[in-house]
Amino acid sequence: MLSDQSAPVVRATLPAVGAAIGDITELFYRKLFDAHPELLRDVFNRGNQAGGEQQKALAGSIAAFAGLLLDKPDARPDAMLARIAHKHASLGVTSAQYKVVHRHLFAAMAEVLGDAVTVEVAAAWDEVYWLMANALIAIEAGLYQEAGAAEGEVWHRMEITERRQETPDVVSFLLRPGDGHPAASFRPGQYVSVQVELPDGARQIRQYSLSAAPGQQFWRISVKRAHDATKPDGEVSSWLHEHAQPGDVLTVSAPFGDLVLPEGEGPLLLASAGIGNTPMLAMLDHLLCTGSARRVIAVHADRSPADHAHRDEQLALVRALPDGRLHLWYEVAGEQAPKAATGRADVSGLDLPEDVSAYLCGPLPFMRALRGDLLRRGVPAERIHYEVFGPDLWLGQ
Repeated sequence: MLSDQSAPVVRATLPAVGAAIGDITELFYRKLFDAHPELLRDVFNRGNQAGGEQQKALAGSIAAFAGLLLDKPDARPDAMLARIAHKHASLGVTSAQYKVVHRHLFAAMAEVLGDAVTVEVAAAWDEVYWLMANALIAIEAGLYQEAGAAEGEVWHRMEITERRQETPDVVSFLLRPGDGHPAASFRPGQYVSVQVELPDGARQIRQYSLSAAPGQQFWRISVKRAHDATKPDGEVSSWLHEHAQPGDVLTVSAPFGDLVLPEGEGPLLLASAGIGNTPMLAMLDHLLCTGSARRVIAVHADRSPADHAHRDEQLALVRALPDGRLHLWYEVAGEQAPKAATGRADVSGLDLPEDVSAYLCGPLPFMRALRGDLLRRGVPAERIHYEVFGPDLWLGQ
């Protein structure tokens, strides 16, 4: 909660700060990486930095947090904070790094806004920053404790025991701990970070959902080669596709992520597009392994059956559930999927129980469209959950 002294100052300056927040975060990252180049080399996603996605995500989170402090002073945006905290924990972020961020962020703010940053304005926004930072530090401390790890010490060595080419663009890897013990448990829907050393010496990190049920001897990740004609191919996904083989050892984090299968017997909508079906596969596999009788409505959209990673597995899992149903949409269905619909996924005509909980994962336009459809169907916003691969440009929504 903002103090009585800071609240009116933040309210008065939020429009100006919000209008300049993009310039502030861009300058902040430049200052941060000039002072700490190892962070860009070994922690931050260089591709997202080059494309501006990370700057937009940081700007969105700060503006959203400040707005919520003003509009809902007695509430804390736990969903937003948890999503950020899980990502930070998967990277091994420590509490000391928040002081480093604070120093360069406020230097950038002062440089961009100039004389508008009076002593009172600086103090008020300092309060906003530390309310957010301390909340994240507390959540991250709990996550490290749950993982049985000291702060930031989340990394393990895991051996690739099997490699499977799922589609031309997707390869899956089975991983087991280097010490020979069974793989640790996790909550269905969570992800791990994978760190690889690239040819230039950088140790870049990316997150990949665990795509099979917990409680097995191994973990499975499914990696789609990041390819976009408008920017360079993904550094880590390309390296894994080209070099990672059985017998190789990867540096992998403990599992994190807040898009997890809920306890209980309530009905579920598991909606995905493209490689976004990976957390849903873990959820479906877990439901089947535990003998769940929950009603499960699975929705998946893809370019074509040939591009649908783990297609046969997803179909088999849903069919094996006592009350499961799968609805498919393909841009080009062809003879391989005569019963699939064409075009974008559309839940407006599906039979959805009133108490359904929805879980979405896929490209942002897909999730925006489905979330809007579900809201129009009367599904409460608090029962619509999502996972974003990459910087969350949807924060605060």
